[in-house]
Amino acid sequence: MHSPAPPARSIAAYETLTDRRLLERLATLAATLEDVRVLHVNSAASGGGVAELLRSIVPVCTDLGVDTDWLVIDAEESFFEVTKALHNGLQGDATTLTDEMKATYRAVTERNAATIDEAYDLVVLHDPQPLGMVEPLMETMPDTTIVWRCHLDLSAPASEPLAFVSNYMEHVDHAIFSRAAYETTVPVPSSSVIHPSIDPLAAKNEALDDATVAAESEQLAPISFDTPLVTQVSRFDPWKDQLGTLEAYRRLTDRIPDAQLALVGSMADDDPEGGERHEQVAATAATDPDVHVLTDLSDTAVNVLQRQSDVVVQKSLREGFGLVVSEALWKRTPVVGSTVGGIPLQIEDGRNGYLVEPDDVVGLSRRVEQLLRNDVRRLEFGQYGREVVRERFLLPRQLAEFLTVVADLVSRPS
Repeated sequence: MHSPAPPARSIAAYETLTDRRLLERLATLAATLEDVRVLHVNSAASGGGVAELLRSIVPVCTDLGVDTDWLVIDAEESFFEVTKALHNGLQGDATTLTDEMKATYRAVTERNAATIDEAYDLVVLHDPQPLGMVEPLMETMPDTTIVWRCHLDLSAPASEPLAFVSNYMEHVDHAIFSRAAYETTVPVPSSSVIHPSIDPLAAKNEALDDATVAAESEQLAPISFDTPLVTQVSRFDPWKDQLGTLEAYRRLTDRIPDAQLALVGSMADDDPEGGERHEQVAATAATDPDVHVLTDLSDTAVNVLQRQSDVVVQKSLREGFGLVVSEALWKRTPVVGSTVGGIPLQIEDGRNGYLVEPDDVVGLSRRVEQLLRNDVRRLEFGQYGREVVRERFLLPRQLAEFLTVVADLVSRPS
């Protein structure tokens, strides 16, 4: 396993962005945890939402005085092929896990667990990839509380992957889900619901001066910011349905011919399907010069693109939460998103964006058109969207809820 080096973060830097009482609550919670050691384990140091969360959570917890480490599992591509199949199955694909796949999963997770040679009071295993570490960790750290943090959409899991995960969940002390609807899916002694959050100080979300916006905008050529621009930012993954977004855009251009579409995505370290999906989307869009398929942009470039876009789309078929919605709303850009996962928790239909059914290409196209044709509505939606994110989806709120759970768990009798 290896330990990423997240950027430095100070809780004091959030004073102008969130309620002072929340920061005081965080300080009080942290004081009760000064002797507690916490470890987060996931499968990627970059390229995915979990890695983005941990790059902020870990250093802020450290600054608060909560001893917090972060480890990323080391594995071969064959392991990530198994865990991607498991990921897809838990989100609804009819996935079959062969004996060989299960053996690969067990071997890699047990091998990684054996490399942890320090003691922790609480270990958080993020998503299915490191979940197989739970039993060996119980043997080496019998007094440690083990938490599974699930970031997936568990609304309709396939039976075989669910059974595989459930075998491990029997040994977990507590689970944290992103939506209450997921809590009853797997057997756990206790669970909590914590909505994820964005970090307003991260490069992807921080305030930018005019010079930076101008310079980054120039680098994004041939995208033009003088004609309507619709953007979707998400991993290149079938669940994000970039092809459906492309179809909706082509319907849109029948009525707004000068509209552009940017499909922006990253390649997660633990997703072996990402490259193939990117190639498929790029090939489908290749005949249209106003469709821009972009990957591996800097966080600052994504920040500028979300700010400069007229409308952001999130046409997911399944979605654990979908923090790219809050990213766009924080920048006062209205969002049209699917009625799946955590997206409806962020979009108030008709107030900061619109909600459409995940397979409603026509409805998506119409809602985007309505926003593009109404400058006043876009402005009003954008202003309200930023306030929604400020109140509900910024990092200090998530940290306060997480540390509350930690304080409760470590105070329970063994």
